[in-house]
Amino acid sequence: MYKIAALVWCLFVWLPLLVQAQDTPPLPKQQVQPPTPKLLNQAKIALQVYALGPDQQVLRQYSYRAQLADTVEARKEVMALVHRLHQDAYLLASADSTYKRGDTLHVKLHIGKRFDWAELRNGNLSEGILVESGFREKFYRNVPFRPAEYARLQQRILDYAERNGYPFASVWLDSIEIKNNRISAALMVEKAFVVTYDTLQVLGGSKTQPKFLMRYLQLYPGQPYNQDQVEASQRMLTTLPYLKVVRPPQVQFLRDKAKVVYFLEDRQTNQIDGVVGFLPDPSRSGNKLLITGEANLNIRNIKGSGKQLGLQWRRVNRGSVILNGEYVHPNLFGTPFELGTRFGLLKQDSSFITIQPRLQLAYNTIRYGRFSVFTEWRNSRILSTASPQSLRALDLADARTNTYGLNYLWNNLDDFYFPRRGRLVELQLAAGRKKLLRNPALEKEFYDTLEVNTTQLSLGLRLENFFRIGKNSALLARLRGESLLNDQIFLNDMYRIGGLASLRGFDEFFFFASTYGIGTLEYRLFTAEDSYVLLFYDQGYYRSDLEQSKAEGLPLGVGGGISFSTGAGIFQLVYSVGKSEQQPMSLRASKIHFGITSKF
Repeated sequence: MYKIAALVWCLFVWLPLLVQAQDTPPLPKQQVQPPTPKLLNQAKIALQVYALGPDQQVLRQYSYRAQLADTVEARKEVMALVHRLHQDAYLLASADSTYKRGDTLHVKLHIGKRFDWAELRNGNLSEGILVESGFREKFYRNVPFRPAEYARLQQRILDYAERNGYPFASVWLDSIEIKNNRISAALMVEKAFVVTYDTLQVLGGSKTQPKFLMRYLQLYPGQPYNQDQVEASQRMLTTLPYLKVVRPPQVQFLRDKAKVVYFLEDRQTNQIDGVVGFLPDPSRSGNKLLITGEANLNIRNIKGSGKQLGLQWRRVNRGSVILNGEYVHPNLFGTPFELGTRFGLLKQDSSFITIQPRLQLAYNTIRYGRFSVFTEWRNSRILSTASPQSLRALDLADARTNTYGLNYLWNNLDDFYFPRRGRLVELQLAAGRKKLLRNPALEKEFYDTLEVNTTQLSLGLRLENFFRIGKNSALLARLRGESLLNDQIFLNDMYRIGGLASLRGFDEFFFFASTYGIGTLEYRLFTAEDSYVLLFYDQGYYRSDLEQSKAEGLPLGVGGGISFSTGAGIFQLVYSVGKSEQQPMSLRASKIHFGITSKF
């Protein structure tokens, strides 16, 4: 009877507390009891643990601290030793007697025999539970009965139930038999009743429509309740630039219905901003400056539906202009799919112009991020009227490229604009056909040595990791790069890097590259929630596979900046210096960018 009572106490009192402890969040700091103050001149206590007979052989397998600060710490060490014995299937272990003699605490330990599983049968577990929990009867035959392992099995079964509409399920052992310290039992589960989603409610003053959030988070009325889905929904909301999560979501159960309540506020992310840059003008003498500029218009979460519209204009150097546009339409035909369209135009001085529209279909998963498929049409035309010999030297050609690709994005940053911890991973793969177009202004022999149709591949990678340092600091480690794979690459096919958005310390689009990678270390000291001072180091690598001018290099950029809020918006100032084979490290070649970002 003593053994049965001890086992019942372990299974039905101690084990449920262990399962509950695995899901219970830590207490807030104000609820944690302060440690007991110690006397300044208190002597250390020696701990001596004894065991008799067979128990002595078992005790030799365990270690414990023999010198403790005081008697309280010594008793805690004894309790920890008993707990380890319980974990190793010695369920009857206990400290039978304790006495103190001088500066030594003597403890007599009773360990007893180890309890083993004779068998653990499947009582009423379904096939789905068996697969998800990993339970197999053969794993519980003639092995030690370890309470922590059984508690983890219980938790896996409960997690499966919570993911499939049974948040009130319970797990227990039935038909328990103990013979010669060997346990036989049947594993049972009671699912109670199925719970389904009812409604979704938004509190906190956000204009976002619950209908849009329901489809975005895939919390449809009548769908079985999923605890993991509710927890993952908070991460999905942090990826939306126009929403701020005030507090974690709450679930209100009413009989067999679950209402999920979100506490959200709108962020001022609609923006009209302009940035002015002053760069040395290499085409003019006398230390003249070249004025560059950028203008942006972004309207997000139109009428609370999640729709987005964006326009961007940039003048990066004399005669070069970029124009980009984007429209995002979520919940296409009431589904969780998102349709996006992009348009890009690049005019590179008087050399060429490239038009690049893109159509994309994206799907946001609950756990694994965002998957996208896209198709892109790229049309590049020569503007120069130079001779064929000059164009061949510049590696320019008219071309049209149709590509199809996949994009994967995983993001758990804690804030869209001002992250302090988290990770972002983005991968992209595209393949297609490139066709050279005959330019009537060029002679036929220009195309004699060129292939008209070729296969083109492109790869893209972006990794960002934010490490929180202290209360108000963060360290950004970032790696990004792209590679263009084709046997016939021209200057107007290549990537362009350099400038504030990629490799700081250089003019916008200073480098042309068929393959590049940029590693960044950036320290941010936050002076407010949306203001910080930064120091950065950018290390780049690029390679140019042009037939007439192959090149590669290791440019780098260093500098600092500041970003802070004003009444009119966010003021930004960045100072940077770069070094490469074409540009020595010099303050005369430094770059300064500043501007105001207005939000409404």
